[in-house]
Formats: sequence, C-alpha cells, structure tokens
Amino acid sequence: MLKKIKLMRDRVEDRKSYPFSVPAINSLDELVLRSRICFFAGENGTGKSTLLEAIAVHYGFGREGGTRSFMNDSTESNHSIDPLVRVLRLSFDKRTGAGYFLRAESFFNTVSYMDWLDKEDAPQSAPISAFYGGRSLHTRSHGETFFKLLELKFQRNGLFLLDEPEAALSPQRQLAFLVLLHDVLKKYKDAQFIISTHSPILLGYPKAQIISFDDGPLHEIEYEETAPMQIVRHFVNQRESFLEELFNDPPSLFHEESE
Repeated sequence: MLKKIKLMRDRVEDRKSYPFSVPAINSLDELVLRSRICFFAGENGTGKSTLLEAIAVHYGFGREGGTRSFMNDSTESNHSIDPLVRVLRLSFDKRTGAGYFLRAESFFNTVSYMDWLDKEDAPQSAPISAFYGGRSLHTRSHGETFFKLLELKFQRNGLFLLDEPEAALSPQRQLAFLVLLHDVLKKYKDAQFIISTHSPILLGYPKAQIISFDDGPLHEIEYEETAPMQIVRHFVNQRESFLEELFNDPPSLFHEESE
C-alpha cells in the first residue's frame, strides 16, 4: 500500500515554474495516506490531475493510462510534469507492482492504440483485446467500457489511479461503481484506490480519505466540507432561489473562462 507521497524540495530547480507554480503542488511536503481509498477533490486547475499523473508515471504507468506493462506515447502527453515526477518519493509498506491508471480524457486514445497494436502484432502474439473481453473496447459505451475494465483489470491487489471516472458514468452507474469499489476492497486486502473526482456521489464513499486541493496547501477535509456536495445540496434544497441568484449575479469565474 502507498503510505506517503513526499516532495523532495531540495531537488526542485525552479519553484516558480509549472507545475510547482500551482499552489497545491507548491505546498506539498509530505502527504500521508491513511486509507485504501483516497479522493483528490478541488476545482479545475488546482493540481489534482497533475499530481495523480505524476504519481502514475513515477510508479511506472504509461502517461495515457493502462497497466505498467502498457506504455502508450502515441499522442502528445503532458511531459511538463516531468520535473514533478523526478522530485517525488513514494513510500510503500507493500508494493505489488500491479494496478491500473485510468485517465478519462485520454482513454479514447489508449483504446485506439490498443486496437492499432492488435493489427500490428496479431500474427506474433495474442491480441490485447483478449485481455479486455475479447473485442475492442470501442465497441462498447463509455459506461460499459468502464465496468468491463473494473471487472477484468481491477479485481486484484494493486494500486489503482483514476482521473475523473465519473465522466463516463450516470448517477446510477456511479452508485454501482461504489458497490464495485466496496467489493474489490473487501476481497483484495492489498488493493488501493486514489481517485481524482468532482462527483458528490463518489466522494461519499464511507471512511474514505479526502484531500482538498482548494484554498492553498493540501489538507484533509470531511465529506460535508466538499464543494461538490455543498453545491448539490444547496441546489436540490433551494433550487429556485439558487438559480435566481445564479442568473442575476453569475460568478466572475464564468466570465474569466469565456474570455
């Protein structure tokens, strides 16, 4: 199990350059993981995916996702995180070497690369699709693909890193995902999940550790303190007044993003 994520500050060459210019990354000293399921929570641009990808690359996963034996550099990846990868130290009490890295934003490219490898290497070796249900993952919906991955690749011990998995899942599917997470963690004692998410449903997993990337230094928060949960609760309980206030006085952030 991954127990600590440490930033070796003495090896950082330029703390003003990206990704060290991101406040949450800049503040990182030593992050202690005390649960086998940890969520990275925070607004877009706060460094959740940046740190998750750096952990994945440091562990040996391909930048665009997959297992440690599957390296995909077929498209331009975020090599700007390399300075962060080089100064991270990951401490384990038991390192299985197994696991999976799922990036929602690049998963289409990863599946396309798998299909390309099957066409190139099929005569010499068993097709990759044989390990993913016997057919291309492109023939399934996003939700079906995700659950097929969980069934075939996550049912074991290992470190599983997921970047915004809710992007492909309806609310009902997110609830089903919680059940599957529970089953995996119960069955495999050395399975561990680190998940970057905006989903108030996923964040509600019992006794999960939640690390907030908002408001400066990384810090642990309770479920009730997460912004997604607070926004959804306010919207559901006071929808009309919430929308009236929103329409009459939109947050300035909306205007900044549209410029």
